[in-house]
Amino acid sequence: MSIIPSMSVGVVGHVDHGKTTLVQALTGIWTARYSEELKRSMTIKLGYAEGYIGFCEGLEIPEAYVVADVCPKGSKPKIVKALSYVDAPGHEVLMATMLSGAALMDAAILVIASNEPCPQPQTREHLKSLEIIGLDQLIVVQNKIDIVTLEQAKENYKQIIDFLSTTRYSKAPVIPVSALHKVNIDVLAMAMAKMFKEPERDYSRPAIMLIARSFDVNLPGTRPEKLVGGVVGGGVLKGVLKINDEVEIKPGIRIESKGGRIRYETLTTKISSIRYGNINSSEARPGGLVAIGTTLDPSLTKGDALIGNILGHNVPDPVTDIRIEYNLFERVLGSKNQEVVEPLRVREPIFLIIKTAWARGLLTRVTRDEFEIKLEKPVVILGKDKVAIIRQVKGRWRLVGWGQVAD
Repeated sequence: MSIIPSMSVGVVGHVDHGKTTLVQALTGIWTARYSEELKRSMTIKLGYAEGYIGFCEGLEIPEAYVVADVCPKGSKPKIVKALSYVDAPGHEVLMATMLSGAALMDAAILVIASNEPCPQPQTREHLKSLEIIGLDQLIVVQNKIDIVTLEQAKENYKQIIDFLSTTRYSKAPVIPVSALHKVNIDVLAMAMAKMFKEPERDYSRPAIMLIARSFDVNLPGTRPEKLVGGVVGGGVLKGVLKINDEVEIKPGIRIESKGGRIRYETLTTKISSIRYGNINSSEARPGGLVAIGTTLDPSLTKGDALIGNILGHNVPDPVTDIRIEYNLFERVLGSKNQEVVEPLRVREPIFLIIKTAWARGLLTRVTRDEFEIKLEKPVVILGKDKVAIIRQVKGRWRLVGWGQVAD
């Protein structure tokens, strides 16, 4: 199949609840590809995969909905949705990674394991993160129904419904699934096909792309004449990018002078390739997740060095001093004890997650509903951006609130 994805779907939830297994059931791709992830059996970086939902004529519903490229009787399905999946890590220490991935999501699947009480800490935290970014399209998957009794599954289902009733997602469907054995995947596919709607896109304005990954794709030992430029991955927010476009990347690369002075220098480059998974394309538009090949020295992109940068035409200049209108949670959602969230303090170090950028800084002014912060490194602001606020609570960085960049 060679249909370019039109939406990005986040797969979120507590650690070890089966998110990566679910993505594999939907796409055939195991997104935990890095040696440390395979060794520890957990997602550490954002994982990506492309998948399709097809409809097979002549079959009963829901069996007519498939995620393979062939129907049960051998015919070809009609493709009704082409999707990019963002597999977000569920471990508490990787919350910033999940939040940066949330900026790429048009819809989400919240995975909740049926063999643990609901809600678990990162179940609460991830759902609140989706609320922060204003994501409306959500399906809940009750996973691992193959390892519990019917009564346990029913009790867990009730816990999920009770938990959702306290959030804006009280009407989200809950679908029991065994991702490992691919049970009810057809029901999930049908729900996604009917519920997930592509947001309105703006193709007319200068292109803006959020960078969530960056790579050097050259293998060790590649001959110099065979080397290719650095690659960046992420999502286009607006506009259209085309091969041979001249683009800029801001804030760019960190440069330290001999005297210790640090500055950031904008990168300019030309687009040499555009890929959606295994599909080559002549242009990149808002919708799925895309990899952009550039003419940059690959040493500039290796090891995710450009995460949080913005690529595009006429990218706004980055800033270090910003003003945020904010709201703190009453309690720390991501910890088991749910400690009370204390007021912010002047000169307190905090992290802000702004789109895909992680920005650490010191608070310079704090009122009850607004603060000013000086960031350690510049970030690009795209209007009234939503931000997540992360601070240290008992030695761990925790999500404690949200805000919006003020005028």
